[in-house]
Amino acid sequence: QNKPKQTSEKTYKLCDHAACTVAGLTADANILIDQARLRAGRYTYQYQEAIPVEQLVEHVCNYKQAYTQYGGLRPFGVAFLFAGYDSHHGFQLYQSDPSGNYSGWKATVIGANNQAGKSLLKTEYGAKPKSDDDDDAPEEMETEEDPAEEEIRVPDVTEALRLAVKVLSKTMDGTVPSPEKMELFTMTLAEDGEGCAHHILTEEESKKVVDDVEAEAASAGDA
Repeated sequence: QNKPKQTSEKTYKLCDHAACTVAGLTADANILIDQARLRAGRYTYQYQEAIPVEQLVEHVCNYKQAYTQYGGLRPFGVAFLFAGYDSHHGFQLYQSDPSGNYSGWKATVIGANNQAGKSLLKTEYGAKPKSDDDDDAPEEMETEEDPAEEEIRVPDVTEALRLAVKVLSKTMDGTVPSPEKMELFTMTLAEDGEGCAHHILTEEESKKVVDDVEAEAASAGDA
């Protein structure tokens, strides 16, 4: 019986409502993760409520930026993806680079070959799932989109996991996706409505997602 992973090399919980993934020097990341956890704890102690996600990201980025400004220091060699939830803006995703800049995204990629992953996201993220009925639709209807309906469709958790596997497959050296080489993480609202549920998929759960992606690719190739 395979037990779920107790630790992670890439994903770190910062507080109940925020987590991050890292790309770069893990030792540098550990220092910044400790800073984030400390800030989140102090904010909760001082104000008796959870820190807003962007405020937590800004604190870490201010700390990173200071190391680019003063002599005798080197920048932190790590990029982050921060994910979190608060009552102000709901679920949020932020990217941060070694300079201390940060930006908000619906989906993005960091690390090696990130440009290949971003190119895939541009075409795949928010795309409507194609059904058999779409093939029978008149061609002229495809261009008559209501501008108000062109807003990007946010995928559900299952679709997002499949997209993550596609992106990882695109950016990894190996051409065949493997659950042993991937770590998939989800953050959802807890069922009781209090806080967020952090979950790193087991190898079996990851294999199911990978198998679904391979089956989808095979059916698309046969079409």
